[in-house]
Amino acid sequence: MSKHSDSSRTAWLPALALLALSTGAAAQDATAPSPTKAQRLDAVIVTGTRADNRTESSSLTPIDVVSAKVLQQTGTTELSTALARIIPSLNFPRPAGGDTADQQRPLQLRGLSPDQVLVLVDGKRWHSGALLLTNGVVGRGSQAVDLNTIPMAAIDHIEVLRDGASAQYGSDAIAGVVNIILKKGAQGGSVEALGGQYYAGDGRQWQGSANVGLPLNDDKGWIRFTLQDGSQNYSDRSAPERVAPFEIGQRYGDPAAKSKNLFLNAQYDITPAVQLYAFGHYSTRDTTSPAFFRDTLSGNAVLSLYPNGYTPLEQGNSIDRSLVVGLRGTTSGGWRWDISGNAGGNRVSYRTIHSVNRALLNDFGSTQSSFHDGILHADQQSFDIDIAKDLSVGWLPNPVTLAFGTEYLRQSYQIDAGEPASYYVGTSGKSGGAQGFGGYQPSDAGSYARHDVAEYLSLETNLTDRLGTSLAVRHEDYSDFGTTTTGSLSARFDFTDSFALRGSASTGFRAPALAQQYYAYTSSTYQGPGNNLGLTPGIYNTALVSSISPLGRLLGGEALKPEKSRNFTVGAVWNPTDALSLSLDAYQIDIDNRITLSSYLGTSSAVVQDYLTANGITDSNYSSVGYFTNAVDTRTRGIDFVGGYHFDFGNAGSLQTSLSYNYNYNKVTDIKPNPAALDALGVSLKRVDRRDVLGLLADTAPRSKLILNGLYSVGNWNINATITRYGSFTSFSSSSATFDQVYSANWVSDLAVSYNLDHWTFTLGADNLFNKYPNKVNAINGYGANKGTMPYSVYSPYGFNGGYGYGKVVYHW
Repeated sequence: MSKHSDSSRTAWLPALALLALSTGAAAQDATAPSPTKAQRLDAVIVTGTRADNRTESSSLTPIDVVSAKVLQQTGTTELSTALARIIPSLNFPRPAGGDTADQQRPLQLRGLSPDQVLVLVDGKRWHSGALLLTNGVVGRGSQAVDLNTIPMAAIDHIEVLRDGASAQYGSDAIAGVVNIILKKGAQGGSVEALGGQYYAGDGRQWQGSANVGLPLNDDKGWIRFTLQDGSQNYSDRSAPERVAPFEIGQRYGDPAAKSKNLFLNAQYDITPAVQLYAFGHYSTRDTTSPAFFRDTLSGNAVLSLYPNGYTPLEQGNSIDRSLVVGLRGTTSGGWRWDISGNAGGNRVSYRTIHSVNRALLNDFGSTQSSFHDGILHADQQSFDIDIAKDLSVGWLPNPVTLAFGTEYLRQSYQIDAGEPASYYVGTSGKSGGAQGFGGYQPSDAGSYARHDVAEYLSLETNLTDRLGTSLAVRHEDYSDFGTTTTGSLSARFDFTDSFALRGSASTGFRAPALAQQYYAYTSSTYQGPGNNLGLTPGIYNTALVSSISPLGRLLGGEALKPEKSRNFTVGAVWNPTDALSLSLDAYQIDIDNRITLSSYLGTSSAVVQDYLTANGITDSNYSSVGYFTNAVDTRTRGIDFVGGYHFDFGNAGSLQTSLSYNYNYNKVTDIKPNPAALDALGVSLKRVDRRDVLGLLADTAPRSKLILNGLYSVGNWNINATITRYGSFTSFSSSSATFDQVYSANWVSDLAVSYNLDHWTFTLGADNLFNKYPNKVNAINGYGANKGTMPYSVYSPYGFNGGYGYGKVVYHW
């Protein structure tokens, strides 16, 4: 890759854009496209295509369209949870006890990393969250988008493209794209209230939302408001300590959370052919999560302050905001154009309460119990120009959609240090920093930024009335790692009006996140039986450092490179009747230079300590160190099946059914040699251990997921039932197969009954109707982390809270 860009290579694109807009009348106008299918019953899609007449049923690549009604029928208030209950290739686990992991939960597509899914809102790139998942949870090492900052009441539908799309949209779109389409227009609205709790009697939740549209200036425009306010109490599925059951204090489950959200969407017709549009939001979320319980026998016990032990609580305050403003229109010559600016970001501030700094207490005789730990910032700004036109070409039977555009993208990341007491270490050897979540140190703090200039070109047409094709190419120039070019080719052949084959091949990439390049922090982690550090089970400090920091380089760290992918998909679509639709797609995704968080490298041995001291690293308040690395290549293979059938019983009602299935197999195909710096130490330090190779990068998520849904409607009644089968999964030990545990497959059922009365809808429902729990952690693994007080695996794809009952009232107009 070139490390320098030439501005002349990008200068042609804005010039071409202006030329196209000013001379549109000179181009031959496209005639109306001939229909490629006898029936076109679904709405036009906008994801994965630049054409303005492509539908879900005629798509060249696999895409799911999820309506607002279907989202609401899931019963959940979380957008990510709703999508995971609808689309089997999506996975949304509910980790607990992983520091920040339960505050911005990750969403996976096809078992890949959460940051390998691109999220768009009305076609515009959405910003990522500020949090970096650093502990041993699904999505470990990713800085992902927090979908739950987008209220479901603002959504018209969602398009999920299950194919690589870097050539269309740029970085991150390796696994696919989630495009959230907002409600539009001045008509209609709703007010909703929901309340519920787990069968166990905790986790009580309520949420209120309203969505309303208003006309502007005699219907020349409109504005829609969405307001949302919610609260959830914490849940607790902890168990008594195995050895000392009288030691009670651990909490294990969902965090306590409060959230508020304001979302705006507006449009105004400046002229009949030019529209001004804008959308954006401002949201806050306050969460309180438990750390590990420090019992009276723990090395971190402070009996003078907490005679019965203590559980530090980690409080996060997240502020999320965004604003997109643009102009779009169509020239007299048929050129469609869109110019927009986009700014968004996430700020997370941390406090630790009910805690102690043991080093501060030892050195000064006192310590506070509440600490400000620091602030994380992630921000993004972009400027986009998109142009498209359907051109008639004399030797082709159908118009060619020509689309091209350019994007300027700026991303930044910042870490602000906490107050001194939150990270004070001293020299006594006592554990320093706030227990639970120590503060960011001045050496961790920093501000980082980069920019990218991209150009793309795509062509799409039906070469015959039965053969549709699409070609796209995109060039990127990042200021921190250089240039890359990606391309894609898709095709579909309709053998009949009801049966078609489709396929695609593409290359993709993902730029290393700024947080992955520069994030640094020391945290408390429970090391269980069989850990690769050779430590007795307990709570230890672990340091995450930049791979290019002095400490990182001493332990083999290198500058990160972008991930490169090759995607292949082939599938069939069959709609034998108006009532039945079937699709089957097989895929393969090869990723080179996969960015992953290394295994934590033990630093407590005399050999390593002497090596670090000799090289100037003397202040080590940790037992292990990790960093990000391009150490592995992976391959993902799988199939997606989607089927739907509509039963019409006349006066007895109707039944809409769907059966969807995903099988996904991830495998590490290559591991880069251990850095010479690690081998030279003569101790067993592996940059990537078996937990990552066999588990977090491969088989920790279930390989299979099946969803069967039925919606029965008769008169004013609706009954919605969903049965989901989650396949088995394995929790792998970092050191030995002796400690691996296989968790069995499970069937989880959801049921909701609704009654419609005029403008009102009343719903009673239950998620996980039969109160299913995953297997508990076995005896060889100590019955769970922290002396058996955490009896369930954080990898469970449906959590471990059991059944949840709720009621919902909606007024709509």
